[in-house]
Amino acid sequence: MKQATDIDHYRLAYYGSDILRKVAPEVKNIDQGVIDLIEGMFHVMRRDRGIGLAAPQIHVSKKILTINLEVYRGPSIALINPEILGDSGDEVPYEEGCLSVPGIMKEVLRPGEISVRGLTTEGKEVQIDADGLFARVLQHEIDHLNGILFVDRLEDYVRKELTSELKKIKKLNKK
Repeated sequence: MKQATDIDHYRLAYYGSDILRKVAPEVKNIDQGVIDLIEGMFHVMRRDRGIGLAAPQIHVSKKILTINLEVYRGPSIALINPEILGDSGDEVPYEEGCLSVPGIMKEVLRPGEISVRGLTTEGKEVQIDADGLFARVLQHEIDHLNGILFVDRLEDYVRKELTSELKKIKKLNKK
């Protein structure tokens, strides 16, 4: 078990950080370093009051995501190398936010139901059929692993309206 001080060093990458635009490589070996990283990701989510986090959001380019929806009576999971297998085809609007784009909440259209395949921390392949908030958070975090931010999914005019706010967020990377 890592000490709190060991995992407190993880800091968020904010809009404008190059790592958020890169496609993260797959994890080839689930070792103690990966387990410690996942523990650190859950710590950051609790610390910063998030419900989902992708490894690139804490400056680690690996295909790993964590989700904690227990407060919504949903699951708390970590997935390694997740990929979307299919979706319901319908597009449902829902207001999204992001720890890497703080202070901005905007409605995003995403499929209401999805199927995802990934690995557990034990290396077991799982397939998850998700709907509602769980499906949305999975899609949001998998987007991060592919270098996509939720603001990329907004209509151009909405994104343009956010220009000054996004410029301020970029400056958070220098702190």
